[in-house]
Amino acid sequence: MHELSIATALVEQADEVARAHEGGTVSAVTVRVGELSGVVADALLFAFEVAREGTALTAAELVVEQVPAVAHCGLCSARFPVGVPPVLRCPRCDRPADGLSSGRELEIVSITLAGTSP
Repeated sequence: MHELSIATALVEQADEVARAHEGGTVSAVTVRVGELSGVVADALLFAFEVAREGTALTAAELVVEQVPAVAHCGLCSARFPVGVPPVLRCPRCDRPADGLSSGRELEIVSITLAGTSP
């Protein structure tokens, strides 16, 4: 379950932020997870609960913003959802997509310290 190593890294980064702010506690960590990132949101939420114990994130909430996979066509400029499993052919002109515009993200959006607003 690679979500545990991801959750541990999230806790470590957020804990560093808390220490940099005079030992504050973290109330929330918000992350963006792409549909094709290979990360299972429910598993990440569970792993975060385990990884946060004994840290400045003991009571912190993990907020997961799921990002749909969207591709783009260089020929006709269409943007279209690719779904899972991904279909990388343009529905407008039936050409292969040039690439993904979104869907592979795994990034921290914000870290909220207790007593502050996001």
